[in-house]
Amino acid sequence: MQQAEEVSRYSAGELFKRFLPYYKKYWTIVVIDLICAGLTTICEMVLPMIIRYITNTGMDNLAALSVGIILRLAALYLVLRIIDAMANFYMAYTGHVMGTRMETDMRRDAYAHLQSLSDTYYNNTKVGQIMGRITNDLFDVTEFSHHCPEEFFIAGIKAVVSFIILSGINLPLTLIIFAVVPVMVIVCTIINLRLRAAFRQQRIQIGELNARIEDSLLGQKVVKAFTNEEKEKEKFEEDNQNFFHIKKKTYKFMAAFGTTTRAFDGLMYLVVVLAGGIFMVKELISPGDLVAYVMYVSTLIATIRRIIEFAEQFQRGMTGIERFVEIMDSDIEIFDEPDAVPCGNVKGDISLNNVSFEYPDDHNIVFRDLNLDIHAGEKIAIVGPSGGGKTTLCNLIPRFYNIDKGEIILDGQNIKKYTLKSLRQNIGMVQQDVYLFSGTVYENIAYGRDNATREEVIEAAKKAGAHEFIEALKDGYDTYVGERGVKLSGGQKQRISIARVFLKNPPILILDEATSALDNESEFQVAKSLQELAKGRTTITIAHRLSSIRNSDRILVLTENGIEEEGNHEQLLEKKGIYYHFYVTANELK
Repeated sequence: MQQAEEVSRYSAGELFKRFLPYYKKYWTIVVIDLICAGLTTICEMVLPMIIRYITNTGMDNLAALSVGIILRLAALYLVLRIIDAMANFYMAYTGHVMGTRMETDMRRDAYAHLQSLSDTYYNNTKVGQIMGRITNDLFDVTEFSHHCPEEFFIAGIKAVVSFIILSGINLPLTLIIFAVVPVMVIVCTIINLRLRAAFRQQRIQIGELNARIEDSLLGQKVVKAFTNEEKEKEKFEEDNQNFFHIKKKTYKFMAAFGTTTRAFDGLMYLVVVLAGGIFMVKELISPGDLVAYVMYVSTLIATIRRIIEFAEQFQRGMTGIERFVEIMDSDIEIFDEPDAVPCGNVKGDISLNNVSFEYPDDHNIVFRDLNLDIHAGEKIAIVGPSGGGKTTLCNLIPRFYNIDKGEIILDGQNIKKYTLKSLRQNIGMVQQDVYLFSGTVYENIAYGRDNATREEVIEAAKKAGAHEFIEALKDGYDTYVGERGVKLSGGQKQRISIARVFLKNPPILILDEATSALDNESEFQVAKSLQELAKGRTTITIAHRLSSIRNSDRILVLTENGIEEEGNHEQLLEKKGIYYHFYVTANELK
């Protein structure tokens, strides 16, 4: 609930300034749409003048009002209504399509920006919130982008034209009527600001609700295993009730808004009836002029009411734009330097020189002046206690995070001098927590390289020891794996992820506890695949089970104090230090 009470850090002017560039591609549509809006307004404004003419002429000189004149006026009005219908169709269709295109452009930009954000952003932002911002929040932008210029343009024309015509009919009465408008605008603006704040809270809370649902459903096996269904229901109900109370407050302001405008409507009609009736009794206004006056005031009130009804849509759109801008203003921490170049023919020599790093969100210091040299083709294993920085070290090499001090060198060049895409294309990662996309087995393996042929995908699966079990699946390579690969076992998912890296064929390989979550049989199968994958590559292995790294060229013991021990398996056992303690403990547990 705390998050839902955040205060907006953007003014309406700032949001408009950020939103206006999206009109640039569609400025011709906007211009034509406004012309059509002007035509519909003119058509509407002509009718009171026709009624005024017929009424005044009929009362002053009925003989002068012939059938021919009435037919010509009717023909004129018919033509205007045809023009009005055509203009309205353009506004309703092309205008809305333009709004949808702008929404699509904004969603594309938001998604592209999200792809550029570092792990730090995702560590601190709920996926449900992000999804809400690039889907639901942008739905309202379609209506906003189309109706915002249109509604204010129409309102401006009607207000100005009505004032000019009404002043020509009776200036004192017009000044009395328009004196009510500024008061109405001030009161409605105050309520409007509260309405926008309520809509913002509503958007944030629906994001929280989405995040709660996603978290609970993805972890539904854990929920059932610990029989915590009731607890999850209680947590959901709390968020659900928070959302209800926020919507309740929103409707309160909407009701206050609508009631206020209706009260001012009644006040303006009261002024017309009272003052207009007195003016007519004193012969300061003719009956025909009063009829036209009432019609124009009705048009003016209808316009104000339309703007007020648009206010809800306006505030929803502004809230959507604000949530979009918040994404776009999230800093891109990892980016290509201006002089970055693609790295080609990577050998795999890696050096960490005086590297210091702390996580930017919680300032947890991981490394201080860490030094490490890894030679091309060398197989390095990293062991150590939890929290010692093993995974962090591996995340620094492909620049998932930027280091605070020192430099990381690849083939004699600082990795910041390479483009991110080329750097990461030369690094393959196999992690303990395998992520498979919702799709087929084939699609998940082919994700390793664009434009890979089916034969290449199958060959990669064979190298990973996955071909046989894939062929045994119901639809073979076209088997749907389910969300996050839920239909496959842990060992099967791991071998598919290894096949994906085989297809990528990178010169540098990072194995982050790739077998620690598997049973013995699966571990044996996956270990064979990893040995095949590591041939001829610079390989960094983070190991929980020491048996998997005995044949490494070099083993590093990494703790919070840095690299405390280094050597091969036999050398480290002879030292009888930290590695020896790990090894003896592991054997005792067996």
